[in-house]
Parts: sequence; C-alpha cells; structure tokens
Amino acid sequence: MWASSTANALKLSSSVSKSHLSPAFSISRCFSTVLEGLKYANSHEWVKHEGSVATIGITDHAQGHLGEVVFVELPEENGSVSKEKSFGAVESVKATSEILSPISGEVIEVNKKLTDSPGLINSSPYEDGWMIKVKPSSLAELESLMGPKEYTKFCEEEDAAH
Repeated sequence: MWASSTANALKLSSSVSKSHLSPAFSISRCFSTVLEGLKYANSHEWVKHEGSVATIGITDHAQGHLGEVVFVELPEENGSVSKEKSFGAVESVKATSEILSPISGEVIEVNKKLTDSPGLINSSPYEDGWMIKVKPSSLAELESLMGPKEYTKFCEEEDAAH
C-alpha cells in the first residue's frame, strides 16, 4: 500500500505530445504537474516563451488548490499587462483569486474558450487552459522566473508551511 501511494505521489511520465505546449517529459509531485520548458512565478502562473510570444496560464498546482473553476475574467486584447500586477481573476467553487502577470507586455491574444469552458483550467492547465498570449516587453523579466526544479521545490516548501 505504501509503495503504491508513494509511486502515485511522485511520478515521472513520458508521453507523446499533441500540443506545442507539452514537452515529452513532465514531473508530477503530490499530484501536481510541473512541465519542463516553462518558467514559473511564485504566484503560480506559468510562461511558455516561443519567439516573440509568451503564453501565460496558471499552474496545475494552483488549479488544484482552487478546485473546480467556474468563471474566468481576462483582459482585452491589445491591452497591456505589468509584472506582478493583476490581469484578471479565476472564480472557483472555493474562492475568487486574482491572476498576476509574471511578465510585462502587450496582450496579443486571449483564450476565448475559457468564457464558455472555464473548467479547461482544471482539465488542461498547460494546454487548452492557457489564458493570454503576450508580446513581452522585457526578456530580463522572463529570465527572473523559476525553472521547473525551482518551482517544484517552492511548491513543496509552501505546502509544508501550510
């Protein structure tokens, strides 16, 4: 019994990716997935930087703590976001939480699917549940974010403190 619980709590999975956001390997700890190739903020948002576009969403860890997401408020396209400032909100059956932007830039696309299907944040936080696409104004802000190992450690420490 203990071995199967431990195996479930710490998984290394390999899968064929059907999305450009999902790398071939991911690390799951305590039932939260942290993906390689993404950057993470201590406010539990992720960033996937590809060329001149950065895709932003909330992490699996964050959606797990929120519970079932029932409503998402997102900014308008062509607006701007600022690092560590609110750009929207996620309402779940447990609470409403602000979403902080991990980087500054111009919003070039908003995930309109979340209006009718906010639960995509729960079922697919790194793929279908992305929130906004931004043209970053500072590459230094991207570099200041955590990598997967640092974010995993951050989450473990944060959860242990609660």
